[in-house]
Amino acid sequence: MPGENLSRDEARERAALLSVDGYDVSLDLRSAVGDGNGEPRTFRSVTTIRFRCNEPGAASFADLIAPSVTSVSLNGRDLDPGEVFDGSRIALDDLAAENELVVDAQCAYSRTGEGLHRFVDPEDGEVYLYTQYEPADSRRVFANFEQPDLKAPYRFEVQAPEGWTVWSNGAGELADGVWKFAETKPISTYITCVVAGPYHYVTDSYTRTFEDGTKLEIPLGAMCRKGLAPHFDADDVFLVTKQGLDFFHDHFDYPYPFGKYDQAFVPEYNLGAMENPGLVTFREEYIFRGKVTQASYEGRANVVLHEMAHMWFGDLVTMEWWDDLWLKESFADFMGTFANVGATRFKDAWITFANRRKAWAYRADQLPSTHPITADIRDLEDAKLNFDGITYAKGASVLKQLVAYVGQDAFLEGARRYFKRHAYGNTRLGDLLSVLGETSGRDMSAWARSWLQTAGVNSLTPQVLLDAEGRVAELAVVQEAPEAHPEERPHRVAVGLYRRTPEGALERYARVETDVHEPRTVVADLAGAEAPELVLVNDDDLTYCKIRFDDTSLATLKEHLGALTDPLARALCWSALWNMTRDALLPARDFVALVLRFAGRESDIGVLQMLHAWANSALVHYAAPAWRETGGELLAEGALRELEAAEPGSEHQLAWARFFATVASGETDLALLKGLLDGTEAIDGLEVDQELRWAFLEPLAAHGVADESVLAAELARDDTASGKRHQVRCLAARPSAAVKAQAWAQVVESDALSNALVEATIAGFDQPSQRELTAPYAEKYFAAIERVWRERSIQIGMDVVRGLFPALQDRAGTLEATDAWLEAHRDAAPALRRLVLESRDDLARALRAQECDATAAGH
Repeated sequence: MPGENLSRDEARERAALLSVDGYDVSLDLRSAVGDGNGEPRTFRSVTTIRFRCNEPGAASFADLIAPSVTSVSLNGRDLDPGEVFDGSRIALDDLAAENELVVDAQCAYSRTGEGLHRFVDPEDGEVYLYTQYEPADSRRVFANFEQPDLKAPYRFEVQAPEGWTVWSNGAGELADGVWKFAETKPISTYITCVVAGPYHYVTDSYTRTFEDGTKLEIPLGAMCRKGLAPHFDADDVFLVTKQGLDFFHDHFDYPYPFGKYDQAFVPEYNLGAMENPGLVTFREEYIFRGKVTQASYEGRANVVLHEMAHMWFGDLVTMEWWDDLWLKESFADFMGTFANVGATRFKDAWITFANRRKAWAYRADQLPSTHPITADIRDLEDAKLNFDGITYAKGASVLKQLVAYVGQDAFLEGARRYFKRHAYGNTRLGDLLSVLGETSGRDMSAWARSWLQTAGVNSLTPQVLLDAEGRVAELAVVQEAPEAHPEERPHRVAVGLYRRTPEGALERYARVETDVHEPRTVVADLAGAEAPELVLVNDDDLTYCKIRFDDTSLATLKEHLGALTDPLARALCWSALWNMTRDALLPARDFVALVLRFAGRESDIGVLQMLHAWANSALVHYAAPAWRETGGELLAEGALRELEAAEPGSEHQLAWARFFATVASGETDLALLKGLLDGTEAIDGLEVDQELRWAFLEPLAAHGVADESVLAAELARDDTASGKRHQVRCLAARPSAAVKAQAWAQVVESDALSNALVEATIAGFDQPSQRELTAPYAEKYFAAIERVWRERSIQIGMDVVRGLFPALQDRAGTLEATDAWLEAHRDAAPALRRLVLESRDDLARALRAQECDATAAGH
């Protein structure tokens, strides 16, 4: 990634000097289908930029990453590309007050999901293209000023192979062999977009009549590869889309401003989705090839609504620089769940948020790389890594608390003023705080200092004193902060008291909302209440904190967690117990025992699937090594028991089947999986569709039961892009030194694989049952990562550095090797060091948890 970075200081200097009036971008993509002489590598890109300079005679630069530049013209003056283009920047000297820059370049097709990605469908040989830019990859497709605060309108035109359709942000039409698109509103470079190819395309429309009688009509479209068309439930996508548009129009009082609303589900996509106005892109895995649970549909709806919220938070009003990335991502993450609950059939989405999204935030906020929600983003590499659990899920959690703090009406009125005041502009933190202060009547600066400008997560623990009659004499909430981030914050919390009913249900009988802002806060309104069996200090999940339990509450949960009738309270308790396991306060085997005892009674399918993931992580990372085999047998036995007991054909049965495959390792378990695949075994109601077949094949491959010929036969059965990814993962999972050497070489020593196949190979490489087999690669990892980071794209660099860290070599020697690398590479790229530091912290946490688990076994 040499020479491709852009610093915040450089961006500020350029923004102070330049303003952009418009872009004309012409792309010739006819080379995409190839000419029979190997894979096409480049396409022609011609860009005209009209811009002003407020200091005539000054110098600046434009951004472009391209194999070659044919010509550069500035104000009619031809510049020598060899002199002004260095591979990532075009030097611009002696600027006039008004300028026109024309750049004719050969840009590269991407295989890493960055820039213009080219994908060949193995099923039918068709070629599909799409762009993905955030934070700064539009410069791989056309010359520009690649920073969010130099907004401008764009006019795109595209030449494409015959028979293709092309889409961009604006409405398009084909005329004389060229696709021409309507000029956009002023937007940032990173949200421009082009999608091209023989996509399967479905249309619909949305109509809204406002109170003043004006009518808004939005053409809707949704697309995917032709091979996925039989599985594409576009009607459900359109349903959620219309529900979301209604919801945001009701609450934002600002009509959707970008004309049409297309949604493209594209292959080999690195992200979940991207909020390009008028043309949102999604990973095609949101089109389900097999049976999935309602949690998957809820998750897709949440992403659809998250991206839709960006049309206002991020596209209409955009952060000035990546420091304030949260101004779009935290809001979209909050609004996705807020709209899911308020507009769709997924009324329990806040449970998913509490259980899944917050788990992401809690982990990120305890890493050495944690940062305030308003982060210090020095450059583009920093920006790339800050699309993390802090910016998304912690920020959304803090906004959820802000709604409780200022009230929903004041919060939404603040949003409405923010859109109207800053439409098509760029903002900083102060701009948002200003409108929220106006609408709430509160001083937002102290709140912002505590919640947005400091890092770390607080723990809240109840203290209960009973009087002689067994009633609550005093109930207090103790707030603690980690040593590295000793900030105590104002928390708006609900404290719930729970007891068992005569029928055995564990139910809430008292609830008080209060503000916790001291190290110890007495909840006076609960004095005199009956003695609780369980105290839940963040009931209803109003604040962002780690919940702890007093001894009585913990003992109650160990015996009666399944009796908690409220699904949100139950999810919060599970989350708290998981945090205790990660923090080495609860032995991993105790958490596994709780899952085995109570998960079968969990009604919320999303919570159940999260419990499966946590239980597996507890076994793989946090259990004492001597207990792993026993723990694995217990989990496999429990999973099979619940699988056989589940209602035939239910989503719970499907979830338990997938979990059983994850933990199966014994000869009997593997024989059952093999029998389910070949039809000699059956479980009533369980349909083993193609996706489930691959889920069963991975453990069979990892344990040497399914060899290369079996996997080749399965690929012949499922000769699709999805099938290829599954096969590659299973091939890399096989327990052979030669297999591991080949997988390592394909990912680390070669750049021949696409991003999706790199990801699949890494996923198969490191198997928990193969720790000894992959041990030699710990040393190779540290020898390779600096070169990989230097030579590969940042996305592939991140995949390799994160995915191949020797986390399963969980012993002190690996920790020492990591520390030695960090000490010897103090001058390595800060983003690379951050990734290694994060992995080191995960490993150290695992070793502490293993020690806790081993100590518990000793007692």
